[in-house]
Amino acid sequence: MKKSLIGILATTLLISAAHAQDINNRTIKFAATGQEGTPPVLGMHIFAEKLAERSSGKLNARVFANGVLGGDVQVLSSLQGGVVEMMVWNAGNMITQDQNFGILDLPFIYQDVDVVDDLLDGEVGKFLTDKLPEHGVIGLAFWEQGFRVLSNNRHEVKTLEDISGLKVRVQQNPLLIDMWAALGANPTPMAVTELYTALETGAVDGQESTAPFNYGSKYYEVQQYLSNTRHNYNPQIVLIGKPFWEKLTPDEQTMITEVARETAIEQRQISRDAQVSALKAIREAGNTVTEIEPAELQRMKDAVRPVIAKYSATFDPELTKTVFDAVGFSLE
Repeated sequence: MKKSLIGILATTLLISAAHAQDINNRTIKFAATGQEGTPPVLGMHIFAEKLAERSSGKLNARVFANGVLGGDVQVLSSLQGGVVEMMVWNAGNMITQDQNFGILDLPFIYQDVDVVDDLLDGEVGKFLTDKLPEHGVIGLAFWEQGFRVLSNNRHEVKTLEDISGLKVRVQQNPLLIDMWAALGANPTPMAVTELYTALETGAVDGQESTAPFNYGSKYYEVQQYLSNTRHNYNPQIVLIGKPFWEKLTPDEQTMITEVARETAIEQRQISRDAQVSALKAIREAGNTVTEIEPAELQRMKDAVRPVIAKYSATFDPELTKTVFDAVGFSLE
């Protein structure tokens, strides 16, 4: 009886708090190109559940995964135009809106997730998101996609030379295009919604994404070789369109922001667990999964140093110093 009474009182307080706040009935279209079951999309569902509970059912986020509302670039435009309300995508891709976001895509320098969490939940994350309103979006929180790996259907990649000539689908991001060119690949920008067919038909030889994304998108069905290069770490950014944001009451803005940040804690852990299980599942599906020897990994890192130097010169100097100090990287 006592437990039941406590539960009733807690529910009553939750409902009363929602009524006391200025919360309206709203439906939020929340989009991603990721597949159902991948860590970012699982995070979207957690966010939707928490938001509905916190608002006593008034704020309802509808999850649109699998790119059903368009590719990433198209959905970002929809946010800026007020057609879609929210999205989650690779934070580094915001380089197309603000050059400083490219620091998140610098290859090979991020290996300690705890350090990255501290940076993105702290001054670096704030510095980056503070610049977004002028580009028509608001940055709510940083989630995680994880470490990216390389897969292809031509041959096993063990060395830097094995990458040479591979036609690799890359994100529509200039830094990543330059990075793969430096590694010797033939980078081919393409919307992720077109990728499975391109792999199946041989229009591209391979792709680079996280292991959970690879598995969730079933790329292992049309790829034979995966190399655990961990060449990029992918934080995800949760965005809300400025046109929609400005329609929200202050209480709604606060609630949505708090729920997005609370979800980050759970979502990141889901992502980190999924890295291990996805690699195991891909191996069990028949793919050759290769770990890169430290000496070869260092050769890959050396090959992309000119790209790091080129783009670092375009970032805010204090931002670059803060990040490089935190991760223990130097161009000298």
